[in-house]
Amino acid sequence: MNTITRLAFKGDRIAMRTVAAGLALMLCTAAANAQTVVKWLHLEVDPRYVAIWDDIAKKYEADHPNVDIQMQFLENEAFKAKLPTLLQSPDAPHIFYTWGGGVLKQQAETGALMDLTAAMKAEDRAWEKSYNPAAVQGLTFNDKIWAVPMKMGTVSFFYNKGLFAKAGIDAAAIKTWNNLLDAAKKIKAAGIVPIAGGGGEKWPLHFYWSYLVMRDGGKEVFTAAKNGEGNGFLDPAIIKAGEQLAELGALEPFQPGYLGTTWPQALGLFGDGKAAIILGFENTDANQRNNAGDGKGLAPENIGRFAFPVVEGGAGAATDTLGGLNGWAVSKDAPPEALDFLAYLTNADNERVMARAGMLIPVAVGAEDGVVNPLVRQSAEQLGASTWHQNFFDQDLGPSVGRVVNDVAVEITSGQMTSQEGAQTIQDAFELEKF
Repeated sequence: MNTITRLAFKGDRIAMRTVAAGLALMLCTAAANAQTVVKWLHLEVDPRYVAIWDDIAKKYEADHPNVDIQMQFLENEAFKAKLPTLLQSPDAPHIFYTWGGGVLKQQAETGALMDLTAAMKAEDRAWEKSYNPAAVQGLTFNDKIWAVPMKMGTVSFFYNKGLFAKAGIDAAAIKTWNNLLDAAKKIKAAGIVPIAGGGGEKWPLHFYWSYLVMRDGGKEVFTAAKNGEGNGFLDPAIIKAGEQLAELGALEPFQPGYLGTTWPQALGLFGDGKAAIILGFENTDANQRNNAGDGKGLAPENIGRFAFPVVEGGAGAATDTLGGLNGWAVSKDAPPEALDFLAYLTNADNERVMARAGMLIPVAVGAEDGVVNPLVRQSAEQLGASTWHQNFFDQDLGPSVGRVVNDVAVEITSGQMTSQEGAQTIQDAFELEKF
């Protein structure tokens, strides 16, 4: 091999080594930059709250550069309609919002969800113990955890202090169902609409029937009914609850046309000072302002709150609460990073931030001090002392039976159906669902 040939061969080897080194560097760089995408589907419409979530996600990504959190939004009804199909497709979200109850249970039964039990009970993490036990239990079916808790809420009565004073009503004296009926009569006699009703969407009226079932029958009766035991929904305590709801409806306590009134309209009616009472969520103070005609609504100091009253002789307690239990479900093929992010999203520090913004009543242990709104704090304190927290009946019983519950509540309230007929209708729907 002559000198020129040797130099050429040596040059080729150097070039080859240079190319190989370059390829290795590119591969290492690509590996370092490779990101795991975590798809997070939500239905929050308030841009302030979405901004808080976005900030939390960015902070997580900064500490985990290999993770890309992608927030995806669907409007409420589109979410309900599209999610079942999405969960069976390659485009399934890794994390998605859940109301818990029967819908979550059905999703778990299809095999679309990840069983979170082992992850949340792992001793080295103690993840499960970082939440209110009632919240974890409410998202557990057959001893398996199917969602990570995010927030709890409770339905209670809110009232206009000025209108109560005008009618001569002492809210502190409303302890029993009969006290409430008497107050409604007195308010109506003063020329004031007693209660803002949202019958057009049906579910707002199911709160009354549900709470009465809880107050009359207690946890034992409702648990037996939804498990297909005993008399089911034909239990005497449930029949009595419907009769009491019919008694309320006969007083005509709601505004004219309440059967066609949407929930936002009912909130606006209360916020405009045109009704003395509304049975609503823990965020009623903010929502009545948002839906009032002037955009301001009632001043916070003019709003009072009291728990749904007990029924004399009933098995339920005043400390039993009805309300939401919301969380994040995880699809079966989600990457481990999705679980790690969820633990971060719902830790006490981040839940405290969300609570201070009025976004939720936290379920993370130690985050309750973030609740600053006095009315929301009352709800948080009530939940903290809850002896039984029951998810909304129309959620807990699943979509099919839940729709029937909402329909029946409206028809009993409006006098179109007797309590016995309503109970039988729900029982029939429940038995049909089993097949």
